Amino acid sequence: MISDYFVTIAQGIPTSLVLTFVSLIIAFVLAVFLTFVLSMDNKIAKSAVNIFLICFTGTPLLVQFFLIYYGPGQFQWIVSGPLWSLLSNAWFCAMLTLALNSAAYSTQLFHGAVKAIPKGQWESCAALGLSCWQTLKILIPYALKRALPSYSNEIILVFKGTSLASTITLLDIMGYARQLYGTEYDALTIYGIAGVIYLVITGIATLLLRKLENRVLCFERLDKNRL
Repeated sequence: MISDYFVTIAQGIPTSLVLTFVSLIIAFVLAVFLTFVLSMDNKIAKSAVNIFLICFTGTPLLVQFFLIYYGPGQFQWIVSGPLWSLLSNAWFCAMLTLALNSAAYSTQLFHGAVKAIPKGQWESCAALGLSCWQTLKILIPYALKRALPSYSNEIILVFKGTSLASTITLLDIMGYARQLYGTEYDALTIYGIAGVIYLVITGIATLLLRKLENRVLCFERLDKNRL
């Protein structure tokens, strides 16, 4: 019975992993762009970004899932529009929700790393006559490397956040688990298996991310050894 449960629930693993991967790619690109905006002097653009950050970091992820999936259907002009085929798709809405939520948190991480860059590096760029945009193109990649340990946690959180996608009918790991529970009513075994699957995947991902951190941040250890 346990093996049958596992085979059924494991069908959702590809959906959860692909959803995580696509969401993270979009979130990363958006977060880098928003970090550039926050690091510049355009007050209107910075205010718009801050409103976005407040909305997505100040509300529960589950509420965001419901608003993005069920909300657009309340407006006839959206239902009649060309985007309805996407906004009525559970997978797309789940991806969009996770991407926007992750982008908000990642922007805070990246912007914090930018603000932590030593003042001397900003002054060096200014002394070379670089513009603000040129300076950011040099310093933000450095800041992203420094933010990697914290961003690794965000990657794990996005994967675990995919479990909420089942609430909008998506058949991921939790989606198959809920579907199976609806026929078998064996909550302890079914959800226990789902929990073990999440635990194993997050464990493997954590090990891989730690290795990546050691490789990317090796320049810091080299600098310390030279000192």
